[in-house]
Amino acid sequence: MSEQQSTAKQSSPTGSGGLIDKGLAKGKIGTLAGATLGISSVAPGYTLTASVGLIVAAVGFKMPAIFIAGFIPMLFTAYAYRELNNAAPDCGASFTWSTKAFGPYVGFMCGWGMVMATIIVLANLAAIAVEFFYLFLARVFSTPGIADLADNKLVNILTTLAFIALATAISYRGITTSERIQFVLVGFQMTVLAIFVVLTFIHVADGSAPADVSFSLGWFNPFSGLAMGAFVIGLTGSIFAFWGWDTCLTLGEEAKDPKRTPGRAGLLAIVTILLTYLLVSVAMMMYAGVGDTGLGLGNPETADNVFGALAGPVMGEWIGLLLFLAVLASSAASLQTTFLPAARTMLAMGAYRAFPVKFAEVHPRFLVPSFATVVAGVVTATFYTVTTILSERTLLDTIAALGIMICWYYGITAFACVWYFRRDLFASSRNAFFKLLLPLVGGLILAVVFVISVGESMNPDNGSGASIGGIGLVFYLGFGVLLLGAVALVVMRARQPDFFQGRTLTRDTPTITDESDMVAGATGPEHIDSGE
Repeated sequence: MSEQQSTAKQSSPTGSGGLIDKGLAKGKIGTLAGATLGISSVAPGYTLTASVGLIVAAVGFKMPAIFIAGFIPMLFTAYAYRELNNAAPDCGASFTWSTKAFGPYVGFMCGWGMVMATIIVLANLAAIAVEFFYLFLARVFSTPGIADLADNKLVNILTTLAFIALATAISYRGITTSERIQFVLVGFQMTVLAIFVVLTFIHVADGSAPADVSFSLGWFNPFSGLAMGAFVIGLTGSIFAFWGWDTCLTLGEEAKDPKRTPGRAGLLAIVTILLTYLLVSVAMMMYAGVGDTGLGLGNPETADNVFGALAGPVMGEWIGLLLFLAVLASSAASLQTTFLPAARTMLAMGAYRAFPVKFAEVHPRFLVPSFATVVAGVVTATFYTVTTILSERTLLDTIAALGIMICWYYGITAFACVWYFRRDLFASSRNAFFKLLLPLVGGLILAVVFVISVGESMNPDNGSGASIGGIGLVFYLGFGVLLLGAVALVVMRARQPDFFQGRTLTRDTPTITDESDMVAGATGPEHIDSGE
């Protein structure tokens, strides 16, 4: 038996329902590192340049209010993640906690939704990284034709596969390698965004801004000046803009303080992202306005790359290149860190027998989910290649369907917090606030957005325009992925019934009597109490 196979066997569950040590590296991630990885997964540089135009088209000057509205359910859900991780730190995160709360069937579907959403966005991030890679080269060499290489299918696919392979290799080398690279990429990205904001405000102050719009507190009020349809469209985009902060929660078993560090890192990440979005959006609106011509943020010709239009006027041609490089760094950094939660969720699902046990393998030297990381890379590469060859519209519609899956597994996790701690919700005012009120409200908001997103997905105009029987392709893709998960559930239940019969991860919530029990011993898969 190989050392790697031994690790997989050693980290497998023994049937008591307790959480297990899966063999990942211990004590590697601190609060700042965890927050950095969370920010990297959200990719604020890429998210802003790609989403600002779309949000402005829906809500105009109310963009800051929409970001705040999207932040609220994310913040409330972050508290649910924090409380669950505090009780049961596990790399399976949403999968593990929803299983403990609601049982194996809900847990499997929650984990499946998370993994598939991540795989889909990995393909999109790789494509975006390639697009900005060639845009950056075109600007550096003053050769616009280089940017057109991204539109050549063969060149696009080969370059995208190279980016995916590189991100997979970095993730395979261990969490420490990922952490060091992300400090550089995220630090550069946030620094350039800060420079952009400062220079934008300087232009506004000296009267050289083309729009020269005065600041208004009304921009931050979501309760006036917005039609319900516009608010819902903007809110859906805003929720997607915050997605990814929970990466640090899947690193709980690798944290310096497994119970506290991931929750603190998640809250720090999501607050930092909100402040970044608000500063950049306000600066953009005061500089360029929300008009639909010229540099206006509502101009449909620049909606998919707002920074591309503003980089030169705000920062100058050569300094503006840094903004292109920052967006490239943002998408590339997010591509790499997004592998982390997908691989670790699959590792946990393999360890608890929800997935084939092969997924439980951990590399003996790098202490990372070896097989799961490779599978994530291969599936992402295959998905991108197939969808690009068949139809680029399919890829676009699949990305649009992400909102359904995001609300699906975030919402389940929020409700899982309420149900998991149901025995002591009113034991203290703290419990009532952080374990009941905030998670419940966050879950309800996500549930409403989920239902609305499903309804909107049926309209072909809310995607690429493709439809089947008059119903938008986004609807079929969103529910198709979840339906595929239901099929996978049936197959896995027949092949590995232990998980689905509650033998490997039970719904019980025993009381933790000794915090030292939260870390499993090095000699094997000792159990970790999972309640509070």
